Amino acid sequence: MPLTENTPLLLHAKGNPSKQGRPQNFTLLILGVWSLIFISSIDQTITATLISAIGSDLQSMQLSSWIGTAYLLSFCGFTPVYGRLANIFGRRPSVIFAGLIFSAGTAGCGMARNMGQLIAARTLAGVGGGMTVVGSIIVSDSVPLRSRALHQGFAGLLFALGGALGGPIGGWAGDTIGWRAAFLGQVPFLLVGLRFLWMEIREPEYLRPRYSGSGPSTPGLEAILRANGPDRNFDPSLSTSTFKAKLLRIDFLGSLSLVLLLLTFLIGMHCKSTLGYAWSNPRVWGLLAASFVSTLSFIYVELYVSPEPMMPLRLLLLRTPGCANLNIFLLSILNFSIIYNVPLYLIAARLRTSTNAGVHLIPLSATIAIGSLFAGWYMRHTGRYWWLQTVACAGELVSCIVLAMWKIDSPEWLLFTTLIPFGIGFSTTTITTILSLISSLPQEEVAVATGMFYLARVMGQVFGVSLSATLTQGLLTINLRQTITGEGANEIINRVLASTEFIHTLPLEIREQAATGWFKALHVVFICQIALAALCFLSALPIVENELPDVAAAKKTAAGAARDGDVEASAAVATQAMS
Repeated sequence: MPLTENTPLLLHAKGNPSKQGRPQNFTLLILGVWSLIFISSIDQTITATLISAIGSDLQSMQLSSWIGTAYLLSFCGFTPVYGRLANIFGRRPSVIFAGLIFSAGTAGCGMARNMGQLIAARTLAGVGGGMTVVGSIIVSDSVPLRSRALHQGFAGLLFALGGALGGPIGGWAGDTIGWRAAFLGQVPFLLVGLRFLWMEIREPEYLRPRYSGSGPSTPGLEAILRANGPDRNFDPSLSTSTFKAKLLRIDFLGSLSLVLLLLTFLIGMHCKSTLGYAWSNPRVWGLLAASFVSTLSFIYVELYVSPEPMMPLRLLLLRTPGCANLNIFLLSILNFSIIYNVPLYLIAARLRTSTNAGVHLIPLSATIAIGSLFAGWYMRHTGRYWWLQTVACAGELVSCIVLAMWKIDSPEWLLFTTLIPFGIGFSTTTITTILSLISSLPQEEVAVATGMFYLARVMGQVFGVSLSATLTQGLLTINLRQTITGEGANEIINRVLASTEFIHTLPLEIREQAATGWFKALHVVFICQIALAALCFLSALPIVENELPDVAAAKKTAAGAARDGDVEASAAVATQAMS
């Protein structure tokens, strides 16, 4: 049977619905997953807050930007791999491995004696950052799709809460007990969460090999793979193979080409936006050309070389998976562009303090949390999401239009309220896209598809910051050279480009010119964000809505069918409800 938009709910969770990896104590399992999500979120903002303190303490401020870059590169390179690992080795070994690697990297940060050691530790932590991907897969295994929406909503709330708390906690630790304690203090919570997961994870039935006669039998999965021709050289008997044979199934070459793609792109954009090199400089175009070649290499490896690609590109050709991944990729670019540029507008164009800029982002953080809970509640009670997703994307577009209408003297109420529709829309769309993706695929494809989804999010974050920073710096340079002239103009322009704090030290007339230059540059970026928001809206429209079954209603129907003696119908209804 070919894989279509209508196959998933019939292929999900075959067998007894009560034995699909449901843990003995679901509360402990979900607490374990949520603890990993919360610590992962809080770790990112703690690190961002402590970069200055770390660089000063280790006397390597010039290398401090690599603290975040190293984590991001390894996280991007290994995130999609965990989708495959969860199918090859199982959910429990994969999440424990990722969690221990992340814990070791975090502890290593707290014990680092120089910047080289700390960057290496952050790289190791990024390798283990895929623990959140496996956690999402575990939840998908353990709950029906409709309940999955509510759990995703709570996860979004925790992620937003962790991001909001990370900054104050990191700042407090840096000022009092030291930045090392901020890293070391995360480890006990990680280990407790991993302990819960170790006790409660139950592998889904299709990963449990069953034998009949002389050969292995993998119900459901083998038939699906044969019908759709997905993973070349796939052999179901490998589920009981040796550790070495399982290692050979991991797509290391694809991961390496992905890391090279991102590394060369980030360094190339850094040379252009931060170091101020021209596009014609060999360092810029050479690195970007290398990134393009790495992209082609990655596509070739995933299509023709890897027997089990970490990012099966064939899934992107399917209507709903392709549109869902495109939507979250564009939305992540848009989200990080807004998070990066709105504070710059307040600090550089409106000459506010960093604290004031942070206060103006509180409504965005609050509405992200509220939107996550509302979206989860709505989908849990209705089983629908297409209209919710469409309205959410429209809200994102409205915020971007209003943002592009900001003036250099816009009123405070407008600054505080503009991003409210975006916050609700962003959190809602994040949940609806992953639910639409999961509901459109057989359960055997969910782990890999989840890895692809998280990769699309992270790559969107990378592109969002890099592209908007490059565009802003380029436009700002042009604006400043047009307005600031005379003796010492080049030195002033270079210092304005290097530091927003320098603007506050300038004479009034030059300060206003610099602020106006920043505003004009950011205004163009805000207009470009409208186009991105429009693309997000359009990419969501083709997504097919697969109704999320109501478990309670399905059980009543199944019970009625059983009373009537129709055992097959009863089993079919119950299986569909749990998928």
